[in-house]
Amino acid sequence: MAESARPDPHPGEPHRNGLSQRLNWLRAGVLGANDGIVSVAAVAVGVAGATGDIAPILTAGLAALVGGAISMALGEYVSVSSQRDSERALIAKERRELAETPEQELDELTGLYEAQGLRPETARQVAIELTEHDVLAAHLSAELGIDADDVVSPWHAALASAVAFTIGGILPLIPMLLLPEAARVPVTFVVVLVALAITGWVAALIGGSARLRATVRVVVGGALALVATFAIGSLLGTTGVV
Repeated sequence: MAESARPDPHPGEPHRNGLSQRLNWLRAGVLGANDGIVSVAAVAVGVAGATGDIAPILTAGLAALVGGAISMALGEYVSVSSQRDSERALIAKERRELAETPEQELDELTGLYEAQGLRPETARQVAIELTEHDVLAAHLSAELGIDADDVVSPWHAALASAVAFTIGGILPLIPMLLLPEAARVPVTFVVVLVALAITGWVAALIGGSARLRATVRVVVGGALALVATFAIGSLLGTTGVV
């Protein structure tokens, strides 16, 4: 008779299964949205500072939106692909060592558990039992902190980043394109800063850092970017350069 599964005392916690994948999606999504908001808004506000015509604002905004989304997706794909290749190489190396020197690997696993505070006899027993259950998983977890079934996907990260960048970039374009000229820049500033506050809060929540500090940091950085690009656009517009 098969042993019944024990109830999860913390059903709301993700624990190990798929955790890296989910965090990878969230990280890429939040960073993508944040970059989309700031970069597209900065371009649109900069052009709006130089001219009140809607055509150049729309052209520059869409170019920033499409180019930024592709760039973010490509960057995430390359970065996460490198991480995935490294994890796969470590998994292959561990498999080879387990096949060639199983006794030494068992001793190494025992030593790792001893270093965590277990008594030598307890550490040895734990190492033996985990080796009998899933030797590769035991070594990957104890030595490298890797789950062979939870290797991050570059395609998921790229897609999450591109979609989030697009959504974030559309937010500042809406007031810039729909509102009268006098209200475009002020309303866009408000929309961008509120959106950045939300992404900063979510990013801090995911990373477990101080939420207020992270939120203020993101909002201040975004505000500086908008002020700088608007000032440059206004300067070029008033001097007749554009």
